[in-house]
Amino acid sequence: MRLRIENLSKRYSRGVQALTDVSIDLGPGVLGLLGPNGAGKSTLMRIVAGITRATGGRVTWDGDDIAKEPDRVREVLGYLPQDFGVYPNLSPVEFLEYIAAAKGLDSGAARGRIDTLLELVNLTEARHRALGGFSGGMRQRVGIAQALLNDPRLLIVDEPTAGLDPEERVRFRQLLSDLSGERVVILSTHIVSDVEAVADRIAILARGRLLACAPSQQLAATLAGRVWECTVPAVGLSLLRSRFVVSTTVRRGEQVSVRLLAADAPTPDARRAEPTLEEAYLAHLSWAREAVAT
Repeated sequence: MRLRIENLSKRYSRGVQALTDVSIDLGPGVLGLLGPNGAGKSTLMRIVAGITRATGGRVTWDGDDIAKEPDRVREVLGYLPQDFGVYPNLSPVEFLEYIAAAKGLDSGAARGRIDTLLELVNLTEARHRALGGFSGGMRQRVGIAQALLNDPRLLIVDEPTAGLDPEERVRFRQLLSDLSGERVVILSTHIVSDVEAVADRIAILARGRLLACAPSQQLAATLAGRVWECTVPAVGLSLLRSRFVVSTTVRRGEQVSVRLLAADAPTPDARRAEPTLEEAYLAHLSWAREAVAT
């Protein structure tokens, strides 16, 4: 079970370069995609899912080029797009039965699978309610269920925890962790704690380019000795922000506790701190901006 993304590029008709020479080699486990809006995350996932065609490079599933043999990946694919929509007059059961039929699943097996998935996403009690009355988080849980209907070996989920409350997010992270040992999972999110909790590797994208791809601990280790904690007067915070990448601020009266990235101590009382994945992410984005500026 191998997904290979090789020198992938995508250029849209108006000259927008969405991806440039992205290469990632994936086996079973979870890849977390991090990047700002417009980084190319959704474009990458749409190409892997066979929805959008690349303008350069290729994607292979167990050696088969998915652009030339799209049915090979469709047979094993579960996909939750960012703009997932539902039929408001259908109930979760009716909607999932419809999706199962569209995927060509056996109706008898699908019914049992639907019951299991509704329990997994905590929608058993709402199984016969019309989707039009669901909250955004509840609709997102239906989307997660439909992505898992065919027990996919390749699961792609774009912002899956959007609209979920903290308890639902924890439930979903546990579900992904349980699934990851037997399939390839690509998870895109803006919530660093979500990918940190479940991803074997983190890929950071910006301006369509892959900045880094490594386990979270390895990414954080690249900042060893460069993360500092200090306390400054509130009036001095703007000066620190103009000179350094500030990751965290906590106001305490007229003082502010600050975590920031710097090669040397930013203030006389500054002390080194253990770097986090979020700080590694901010650092890579900052380095990319500096590279473009020069």
